[in-house]
This record gives sequence, C-alpha cells and structure tokens, in this order.
Amino acid sequence: MLIVIVHVHVEENCVNDFIRATKNNAEHSIQEEGVVKFDFIQQNDDPARFVLLEVYQNEEAASAHKETSHYQEWKGIVAEMMVEPRYSVKFHEIYPPSEKW
Repeated sequence: MLIVIVHVHVEENCVNDFIRATKNNAEHSIQEEGVVKFDFIQQNDDPARFVLLEVYQNEEAASAHKETSHYQEWKGIVAEMMVEPRYSVKFHEIYPPSEKW
C-alpha cells in the first residue's frame, strides 16, 4: 500500500474553481484500478489550503494515475491557481493492516 498526502495552497479567489476541478479529478480517480481511497479535504481555518489523501495498492497504481487524462486535465487547470507549488509526502501503513481498507 502506498499512501500519498498532497498539500495544496491556492489563491483565495480560486478556491471555488479549485474545488470544482479537484472534485472532478477525485470522482474519476476513485474509479481507477489500483486506487483504494482518494479523499479531498479543506482546512477549516484557512479555506485556501487543501489536502488530497490518496491510497494506492502499489507504486505502479500511483504512476498509472499520473498518466490518466483526468489527472493531466486537473494538473493543467489548477497549475495557475496555486500560491506555491503543491507538495506530497509518501507513507506506508502500519496499522490497521491493509486488508482493512
């Protein structure tokens, strides 16, 4: 299991457009083979900050995700909305065991 947490900070005037584009990407991403979970969350005290919590069966599934048309479209749409470049951190599960996902 590969868990990727992506942090995104967008321009305040782009929040609604970012949400729209990212929801579309998430809706398509969760349908991909190899995607276990794809959550999109917004920070309470700073609504221009978001986190994507992506869980993949393996590295190959994460790589395949980046090749999809919906990801490429999302990447192009949101690039100019960001205050700073998005960044991600990769994790692996310890508990619960992956069969609980």
